[in-house]
Amino acid sequence: MVIGIVAKNGILLLDANQKFRAAGMPPDEAIIQAGRRRLRPIVMTALAAVAGMLPLALALGAGSQMLQPLAIAVIGGILISMVLSLIITPAMQFYLENKREA
Repeated sequence: MVIGIVAKNGILLLDANQKFRAAGMPPDEAIIQAGRRRLRPIVMTALAAVAGMLPLALALGAGSQMLQPLAIAVIGGILISMVLSLIITPAMQFYLENKREA
């Protein structure tokens, strides 16, 4: 689940970056604009997944203690990946594009 959400977030971000680059923006400005444009959908997806896992993480309901560690791990993974995908993914693409062009 976490890997799917992270992959979707990365695709959204990099696709927006490519669209801005195709429009003629410089690479650094395109990455910043893509991050600004895709911040809200990425945060909304992460918060929706966290909200869905919250009842399990709080062990509400019968038999939920068994799945509580899984829910906590998924919530942590989603929150960390949200931050990393907004920072690391654009930085890596910027670095790799500059290295390829040089």
